[in-house]
Amino acid sequence: MSVPSRLKSFLDANRVPYESLSHSTTYTAQGTATVMQISGREMAKTVVLRAGEHGRETILAVLPGPKHVNLDKFAKVLGKTVRLATELEFSELFPDCELGAMPPFGALYDLPVYVEESLARDKEVVFNAGTHRDVVRMTYEDFVRLAKPKICAFV
Repeated sequence: MSVPSRLKSFLDANRVPYESLSHSTTYTAQGTATVMQISGREMAKTVVLRAGEHGRETILAVLPGPKHVNLDKFAKVLGKTVRLATELEFSELFPDCELGAMPPFGALYDLPVYVEESLARDKEVVFNAGTHRDVVRMTYEDFVRLAKPKICAFV
């Protein structure tokens, strides 16, 4: 599997410069950063959360690889309860991606995106491109323009 056509078409249609890179199989953002020889904070990971009463709302949180979502802090940002989604809850939402390797573009899956403000510290961002072997590198500025996220603090 390589970069899903949905993601490639989205990036190409928006005429944004990006680099698609392959690496040995990894299952964590930190592992990917290590094999790619980049800073862990430059490697953005996408975490699926459930929010609201009965956890019916699905959202994407994008944050630096070595960080963890502070659920209490995130709940204050949202003004509602929030928890990590289970794999069972989100596995069918990303049919063109390997489980846990979703790209951070909620528009591709009709999901809102929240980005941890500390990701802006680097000029570039690297993220999974739908597989555990492929990443995309682009400027943080282009990423924000395409993802249209809510930028806030939640780590």
